[in-house]
Amino acid sequence: MTSDQNLALYTKLSGFRLVVLANRFGCDTDVSRKLHDRLLEGLEAATGRIQTIMALERSVLAGDDEYAAYRLEGETEIFGRLTINLLDELDIDFDTHEYRVNGGDWSIAFTADYTGVDIDYPELIALTDDELGSLAPVIKDITRETGIAVTASRVSYIRCPAS
Repeated sequence: MTSDQNLALYTKLSGFRLVVLANRFGCDTDVSRKLHDRLLEGLEAATGRIQTIMALERSVLAGDDEYAAYRLEGETEIFGRLTINLLDELDIDFDTHEYRVNGGDWSIAFTADYTGVDIDYPELIALTDDELGSLAPVIKDITRETGIAVTASRVSYIRCPAS
């Protein structure tokens, strides 16, 4: 991205932050406030990354730091993979058959009884637009206008009936 594109993206992210902040005043449940707070944190992290990228661009142009170009490349790559998670995050290690929720302790997905061994991972279920409430259109706009993915999913431990 060019400096102009980064500045435009910074402006869009700041605008979305203000929209989410204003929208938070209408929250009537703790879950809704938590969703808004997590989105605000994610937008602030994204604007921080853009600020870092713009500072590195200035450093490359000025020739101040011989490693600035490498750092800029890394920061740009990290920003390209940025995702804002509003609720739960699920990490699964298929090699060891373990999973963890929200960066917590790893748990084993094996269960065993007299019928044999079963591997049962939890799954992520996306929140509906009704559950997201007034945040649903804002999230769609953020993804469409900035390219930053925003996920709002919860972990479900319910096994399918066929298991």
